[in-house]
Amino acid sequence: MGRIETRLGELGIVLPKPMDLGPLPFELVRIHGDRAILSGHLPLDAEGALAQPLGKVGAEVSAEQGYQAARLVGCALLASLKQALGDLDRVAGWVRLFGMVNAAPGFNRLPAVVNGCSELILEVFGPEVGAHARSAVGLAELPFGAPVELEGEALIRP
Repeated sequence: MGRIETRLGELGIVLPKPMDLGPLPFELVRIHGDRAILSGHLPLDAEGALAQPLGKVGAEVSAEQGYQAARLVGCALLASLKQALGDLDRVAGWVRLFGMVNAAPGFNRLPAVVNGCSELILEVFGPEVGAHARSAVGLAELPFGAPVELEGEALIRP
């Protein structure tokens, strides 16, 4: 077992099964040279289904529930990376995360919600590899009513 797999175990984190959306016209993880570009991911439960609750953060979903949903998205990102790379120890550094929050009108604590994913990445990979640039924006809607969606980019080793 690799260093990152060991760290996940220490933290009690179990990665979800990757979400099965059938054939897609894009890749969930696109490897290009020394980069892995991750398409938008949603919060998943352990079986790879869309995690509950659904809805707008600041209305049907609390800020804390949004934070937890972003943490689940982080796990989904890691599950897709593991499937694409075979070994999460190949991640040499996180470059960026782009967080989208399904925000109720007037809800402006978007960065606090997206921190759920950022903090997970830092806990798992540590500050040297896990440090990243990031944006957090509020949108009127997200796919399937998910409260949060994130995409990212990581540097990888051969």
